[in-house]
Amino acid sequence: MHTSEPVPRVVVGVDGSPSSYAALRWAARYAQSVGGVVEAVHAWDTPSSVGWSGPAIDPAFDMEQARERFTEELRTVFKDEHPAGLREELVEGDPSEALIRASQGAELLVVGSRGRGGFARAMLGSVSQRCAQHAACPVVIVRQDQDPAH
Repeated sequence: MHTSEPVPRVVVGVDGSPSSYAALRWAARYAQSVGGVVEAVHAWDTPSSVGWSGPAIDPAFDMEQARERFTEELRTVFKDEHPAGLREELVEGDPSEALIRASQGAELLVVGSRGRGGFARAMLGSVSQRCAQHAACPVVIVRQDQDPAH
């Protein structure tokens, strides 16, 4: 079946938190139900580029560690059964900005209600709040699963 309709793209933020795992599972189910694809976005910062943090760290090393974490996060959620058409985007920079950029042209942006970050306790939901306010598409905010093992 050939159609000129674009395939719906569902963008989801992944940061290793339980709520981002729930968001990833939700996004995969939704994308499957609408015949879409999931674009999982993992944003990372090089500590040495953010400000004074001690000795300089090699950005290539940081990127490799971020890639390994991202791979492990996807494996935690999907085991060996990744959804068909899963796209993985590893982006350096602020998670809110990365997700807002990725929302351009997307059908939906899915984020967890609380993530991990240096100020996660002080700024609960700051990424999801910024995405809800500035994304270029509708946003779904998913709470952590009741059973963190899923």
